[in-house]
Amino acid sequence: MLDKTGIAKRIAQELRDGWYVNLGIGIPTLIANYVPEGLNVVFQSENGIMGMGPFPYEGEEDADMINAGKQTITALPGAAIFDSATSFAMIRGQHIQLTVLGAMEVADNGDIANWKIPGKMVKGMGGAMDLVASAENIIVAMMHTNRKGESKLLRQCTLPLTGVQCVKKIVTDLAVLDVTPNGFKLIERAPGVSVEEIKAATEGRLIIEGEVPEMVL
Repeated sequence: MLDKTGIAKRIAQELRDGWYVNLGIGIPTLIANYVPEGLNVVFQSENGIMGMGPFPYEGEEDADMINAGKQTITALPGAAIFDSATSFAMIRGQHIQLTVLGAMEVADNGDIANWKIPGKMVKGMGGAMDLVASAENIIVAMMHTNRKGESKLLRQCTLPLTGVQCVKKIVTDLAVLDVTPNGFKLIERAPGVSVEEIKAATEGRLIIEGEVPEMVL
């Protein structure tokens, strides 16, 4: 199975030349480190930067340069820094071609829950609700199961929803899945992971058609 870096590397293969891409906190932030060579992609962080680069090397951090998850980042040549109102105008105006988010749960109809666990303190809902309401292309980066081994890919989300029927694709430590009207469609297996293992870890409806190839990273 994949680690978080492997998930980020696989999602990086979904990037296309000329896209503007928003990266959520957690695993998605790693994607900026693995952009395929020769690809021109501009990363946006909703706290107010367009042209975000990879994480800085140790000792080169700038405390004033952070992403939405409060991690220190770099800015590429030509980057722009602006206020949150401008940033969310970009998001709500559908000027971002791809949004990559983490999630605690995803339902097989594309519902996503990623902002709150009842009874636990949260700092706020962040920008996720604007992102899922506006983006036409949403990929979720997540672990397939929780720490108890329970599936996070469900028939129906149990946590408060962030967005409804909005997720298009999911990349987990076990698999790549498309969200279809009939459920999760298994596209690829993680290296060393069997279809049976993925079936056992998926509570939601799972579509398997023919031979399922192994990921190439």
